[in-house]
Amino acid sequence: MDRIESFARDLNAGFPGTGIFFGEPMRKHTTFRIGGTVSLFAEPKSIEAFVWAERELRGRGIEHMILGNGSNVLFSDNPHRLVVLSTARLDTLRVSGDSLISGAGVLLSRLAAAAAREGLTGLEFAQGIPGSLGGGIYMNAGAYGGELREVTEAVTYLDVNGVLRTVPRDECDFGYRHSRFEDTGEAILSATLRLRPGDPEKIRERMEELAAMRREKQPMNMPSAGSTFKRPKDGFAAKLIDDAGLKGLTVGGAQVSEKHAGFIVNTGNATYDDVTALMELVKRGVYESSGITLEPEVRLIP
Repeated sequence: MDRIESFARDLNAGFPGTGIFFGEPMRKHTTFRIGGTVSLFAEPKSIEAFVWAERELRGRGIEHMILGNGSNVLFSDNPHRLVVLSTARLDTLRVSGDSLISGAGVLLSRLAAAAAREGLTGLEFAQGIPGSLGGGIYMNAGAYGGELREVTEAVTYLDVNGVLRTVPRDECDFGYRHSRFEDTGEAILSATLRLRPGDPEKIRERMEELAAMRREKQPMNMPSAGSTFKRPKDGFAAKLIDDAGLKGLTVGGAQVSEKHAGFIVNTGNATYDDVTALMELVKRGVYESSGITLEPEVRLIP
């Protein structure tokens, strides 16, 4: 029995009911619908189980990564000798006054809906973001002028030594599509979001307005990872790509969306190589057109 099989056996013995899947295709767990198999895909159903698993993986020297809703990740089509630890079942959510206390696996759309029901404003921007809270904090997700750093009060995480800690927003090093957790390897487990009382009708109207804008302007009906490139200091990635004449450019099954040039979409049979080759063509074309170098927003797992 190898180390990964031994780990899976012990995880299941200690925490019955944990989702354990060997040779799991990552195309099933990413919004791009692309990706080869991983050695083990595990879904702990409690923070206790998740903490045990993360500590054991580190202690046994097993290569692993933590995955939320897979909305900003592109896996290669190769088999990966890797354990993926999913936060999907860390999905507890409760309301306390003006705050939401949420597990890392709760979808941002669910959080926004819960806030609206409670008459709390500040999360309207998040209702159409396909990620989970943990992944959203990891990259400081945002849309339509809002970002998670604006509403995050505190984050509870497991540090690299296996110690549970909680830090306030000011210690999260939030920046544009960035947080400290991208650099430290710390595992986000839950967070407290502080919102404000608002008019429930106005909150719903704003959410409906943003949903309509997304449907009109974004390729919601095609697999993608959202915005493929970060917003550069000068200008917007989508406009730069459009101005370079690259809208609709295709490599294999990957295409620069004809609806929104900031999205690369999977037209049905795209591979990792298709997407990454198209990304390079777009970067080169934008640089030749504008002198600006685009940086990927999508996390690549070769």
